[in-house]
Amino acid sequence: MLKEIIISIQSFFDAHRFIVKNKLWKWIIIPGIFYSILFIAGVYLFWVSSNSAIEFILLKTGVRNWLDSMHDSWLSFFFIVGQVILRLVLLLFYFSLFKFIFLIIGSPVFAYLSEKTESIIEGKDFPFNFKQLIKDIMRGIRIALRNILWQTVYIITILILSFFPLVGWVAPLVALLVECYYFGFSMLDYSSERNKLSAAQSIQLIGRHKGLAIGNGLVFYLLNLIPVIGWLFAPSYAVIAATLSLISARKKNVII
Repeated sequence: MLKEIIISIQSFFDAHRFIVKNKLWKWIIIPGIFYSILFIAGVYLFWVSSNSAIEFILLKTGVRNWLDSMHDSWLSFFFIVGQVILRLVLLLFYFSLFKFIFLIIGSPVFAYLSEKTESIIEGKDFPFNFKQLIKDIMRGIRIALRNILWQTVYIITILILSFFPLVGWVAPLVALLVECYYFGFSMLDYSSERNKLSAAQSIQLIGRHKGLAIGNGLVFYLLNLIPVIGWLFAPSYAVIAATLSLISARKKNVII
């Protein structure tokens, strides 16, 4: 898996050189602007609603009243740490919902970028087919909905674990890895569709090579930590890097 993660991370540098060489900036900037607007709106929504969500959970579970009755400094410390962890997990969950909405909306652009990348690298011609484009979009939506369903199940499980001291402290890291995997999965699936793999075959392929998906999602999240520039580049760089990582993995006989 480590080798696959390294290939996936290196592919982002390859993606930058590829974009510069082939002058694909309009396909980077336009989706990036739209993504940035949605990202800012999502962060604002999170900060407005997260406090209310946490207070609601604490009151409904009785944790707040129980802690007030104990008057224990150590319990208060663990409680504060737990709140921070809970907020981080909720942040990832919010971002997950926002991310999949963007993936569904941007699927036509991402499908085109993935196709364009492979066409240039492999010297293949993929003639435009409107019916095929609609099929690609519908598949992208189905994959995104499937992923968000499974990811929600995992995140809720992690959210429950975050209430437990010590064990819950690793919850944000586990949640981040889950996020990275499912985002990278969506980026890699565009290549699977183009190479005539069914959704089930794509799930099996990417499941065997989780490192490619995790590495792609990890760099995507790191780019989101860079204001404006990172938001502009993150989505389109991710889909091009995913396509390049699959091609590189095949050439290195990593894909089986």
